Amino acid sequence: MPAWTPDLLGRGYERTEIPLGTDPDGEGPIEAVLVRRTRPKRAKVTGAVLYVHGFSDYFFQTHVADFFAERGYAFYALDLRKCGRSRRPGQTPHYVSDLAMYDVELDRALLTVRDEVPGAPIVLASHSTGGLVLPLWLDRLNRRPGGTPALDIHGLILNSPWFDLQGGPFLRSVGTQLIRAFSKVRPKDVVKLPPTDAYGTSLHAGHAGEWTFDLDFKPVTGFPVTYGWMTAIRHGHAQLHRGLDVGVPSLVLRSDKTHFARSHREEVDTADAVLDVQQIGRWAGCLGNAVTSLPIPDARHDVFLSLPEPRAAAFAAVDAWLAGTLTSTA
Repeated sequence: MPAWTPDLLGRGYERTEIPLGTDPDGEGPIEAVLVRRTRPKRAKVTGAVLYVHGFSDYFFQTHVADFFAERGYAFYALDLRKCGRSRRPGQTPHYVSDLAMYDVELDRALLTVRDEVPGAPIVLASHSTGGLVLPLWLDRLNRRPGGTPALDIHGLILNSPWFDLQGGPFLRSVGTQLIRAFSKVRPKDVVKLPPTDAYGTSLHAGHAGEWTFDLDFKPVTGFPVTYGWMTAIRHGHAQLHRGLDVGVPSLVLRSDKTHFARSHREEVDTADAVLDVQQIGRWAGCLGNAVTSLPIPDARHDVFLSLPEPRAAAFAAVDAWLAGTLTSTA
């Protein structure tokens, strides 16, 4: 059984470390950290949620956990290797050379959820890069021999998933080939991108936003992007575009518009300032199974960190989808 200790989020949250051994990418011992929202021992549980963050991110969205808990879900969130709570000194933030490496901590997190909430239907939820990681993992789960390892997973919620590289066609073709070439010789070198703090400052309470989070785990400028990591992402995009079989119904939420900017301005508060929302809509059908793809008017990149009205609309969409999905899969 995992040993749970108090989490940095304070009362009502606990964490357990998942040792992962020596990093295949050469950065020493690695671990992942699983966080849970505590609940009364006799509380009725109707299901469980396992949440995975995006790039330059970690789990801090307690209002999301509260939303699910109020509906009877046991809530768990995973900080992946070298991300948030899991990153050790000297490690490249979020670096992984193959997204399939995440299968180890995802498998173990899923086993913990199953052990703690036996027999409960499980819903997976994720944001941005996590919205690419989880579908790829589910597709691999469904392809493993020896039965149905994902049988108790009943649904997938993707919050602005990263389904393609934003920008012009050149970046997705020649640019991608150049990134792959650099990654073979200098995988941890930083890709030179224009600096921006537009999205981060729109969120953080110390700037223009309302949310409090650890800037060491989620800097307003984001972490640097490396060639090796970007190559892993582009490989994941290619797999998605060929078509996946996640095996369960999916809800894909996104903003209704994109607005890229290098510094904060009013338009950033009511648009996705990170990803191209048209690409999200374009590739959502590649998940397989039943897909509900919904634009949320005036939502931010993290739709659950939007201004109050679009945030409420996003949660209402999840409510409606959960009611229909879990009833149909029961």
